[in-house]
Amino acid sequence: MGRFSQRTQRLPMYQQIYRAVAGAMLIVIACAIGVSWLADDDRRHRPAFSTFASIVEQSLPPASASAQAQRQAVEDWMARTRIVFALFSADGQPITRPDPRIPPPRHVQPGGNFDDWLASRFVWQLADGRVLVVRFSDNRAHQPWMYCVLLLAVALAVAASTFPIVRRITRRLEDLQRSVEALGEGNLQARVDIQGDDEVGRVARSFNRAAARIEALVRAQKTLLANASHEFRSPLARIQVAASLVGDEHNPAAAEIAQSVRELDDLVGEILLASRLEMADATHMPVFETVDLTALVAEECARTKAQLQADHIVMQGDPRLLRRLVRNLLENAWRHGGMSPVSVYLQTQPAQQFSLRVCDSGPGVPEAERTRVFEPFYRLAGSRERDGGVGLGLALVQTIARHHGGQVWCEGRATGGACFGFSGPCQAQPQQP
Repeated sequence: MGRFSQRTQRLPMYQQIYRAVAGAMLIVIACAIGVSWLADDDRRHRPAFSTFASIVEQSLPPASASAQAQRQAVEDWMARTRIVFALFSADGQPITRPDPRIPPPRHVQPGGNFDDWLASRFVWQLADGRVLVVRFSDNRAHQPWMYCVLLLAVALAVAASTFPIVRRITRRLEDLQRSVEALGEGNLQARVDIQGDDEVGRVARSFNRAAARIEALVRAQKTLLANASHEFRSPLARIQVAASLVGDEHNPAAAEIAQSVRELDDLVGEILLASRLEMADATHMPVFETVDLTALVAEECARTKAQLQADHIVMQGDPRLLRRLVRNLLENAWRHGGMSPVSVYLQTQPAQQFSLRVCDSGPGVPEAERTRVFEPFYRLAGSRERDGGVGLGLALVQTIARHHGGQVWCEGRATGGACFGFSGPCQAQPQQP
């Protein structure tokens, strides 16, 4: 029962409701047929049948008479009453003409009588062992089947009229589910088309209100972050100018101030870019152009002297953002790989997909932290003091990848180190002749 319940719960809701209605209808039909069968038996008519059979028995010739005489007597009764009779000998042999509608009775007790379940035949055993079978109506045998057909027709009519209602209710729930999933995936403009004022309609209104408030809060937070980051640029520029005017380029303190200002400026730039991307994804679809990803990656690898193995990949995207993604991956590999050689692999994948893997030979990333390294400001233990950085580079890589309909990941290398990857859709390349 538990397994059946689990399998049923995995079905769509409209199928669950519809199966419940159909099951209830089948139970009602079965109960109706059973009640009809029990209520429509002829036990209350048996005394009259027995009296009628006794009268016929008294008028029949004895068993020692010829079969022709017995047959003629039965046919006379059939002509007078318009009821079908059949007379059988004690050993079950037909005395009257065989009638396929009246088969020989079975399991008749001496002096007893019974009706079959169709309530259309009555069997009476005569005192001399002969058996008289009376069929009271040709149409009567079809009545139970007609009753079953009628019930089935009613069930089909109920099922046909119920399905549109059930489907309408569950379709609205499916629309609500799709909107909830879209909101969870980051589409803050996801809303439900409200239909009706029932429980489903009220849930849809509540969802729309909650989604609108979430959108307003997130938009306000992103706007505040973008504006604040933009405002940081002016004082940073003034600090940088002042440090260059009053500081000595050979003074370690002045050099540290200049380096700190540059890091802050890079941080502000990454925050601004991430905020703009998130706001753009939440308000409108991005506008892309055709980008030769292989050429772009080759340029960045040449700048950082990374080793490249690449297939020819062309995709739709923003070249400025894609360059930033590749550059951040390369800088992350140089920074955390201990300045070891960096290997880059750009390969085509099935279903018009590609993968970009940037691998280093550094200490690697613990498996438990390979998803967290893409969170904003997340740093591995000791990496801040060892490698510098603020923990936004990989988070920006993930934002740019999602902006292009792709995904990022981190994995270990068998020879030591880590590989950071980016995969996404690309254009199909024409086959070479």
